Amino acid sequence: MAFSENDFLKVEYTAWRIADGKIVYTTDDALAKKEEIFDENVKYGPQLVVLKSKGMMKGMKRELLGMSVNEVKKFELEPADAFGERNSDMVRVMSINDFRKRDIEPYPGMKLDLDGSIATIKSVNSGRVVVDANHPLAGERLRYELKVIGKVDGNKEKAEELMRHYDLKGKVSGIDKGVMSVDVEDAKDTAEYFANKATFVNSALDYIDGISKIRITEEYAKKQNEEKPQNNES
Repeated sequence: MAFSENDFLKVEYTAWRIADGKIVYTTDDALAKKEEIFDENVKYGPQLVVLKSKGMMKGMKRELLGMSVNEVKKFELEPADAFGERNSDMVRVMSINDFRKRDIEPYPGMKLDLDGSIATIKSVNSGRVVVDANHPLAGERLRYELKVIGKVDGNKEKAEELMRHYDLKGKVSGIDKGVMSVDVEDAKDTAEYFANKATFVNSALDYIDGISKIRITEEYAKKQNEEKPQNNES
């Protein structure tokens, strides 16, 4: 049975750059280690795909809509159906002082949030920093091998998959008249936590039908002050 735009899927895949045949991403940690592209910061294993997500690749969505659970498919994507063509307007030259004012020491290869987009620093030279907001695979033709592991059914299950996707621990305690109650178990007073929580809320409201409001319960523990060492001098 083909999927619909409202479906949440769990998938495994590997992507190759057609130009040189190199693997650019895989959900298989063993393959990543074999190809020496393993990244400790990447979550390997089945990935959550929300078919109507704004960031969904057009070509990937088209292929998935015609698949079914446990099906394996191989396909190629042109840049327009993948990460788009490279856009020279997305490459900017900035002053190094713009970064140092924010206590950032830029270096080639550094990733940063630039006006809501992830950008890569290409070079740092004579006080000038070249920043590229194009996706690293923009302009590339890609080959995929993809398997649909399963479909996520039910609003509660969809919400809890989104929580895991955004590194939030907890559960959905109930859904009543469009109001979803969520208990978060790992509330942290960090920018990363608040960003993940905000993205989860926006995604749940945008992509889960029938949810109009979200109530989140979270707890914060008072930080214990370290005891000061006593001065035993007499």
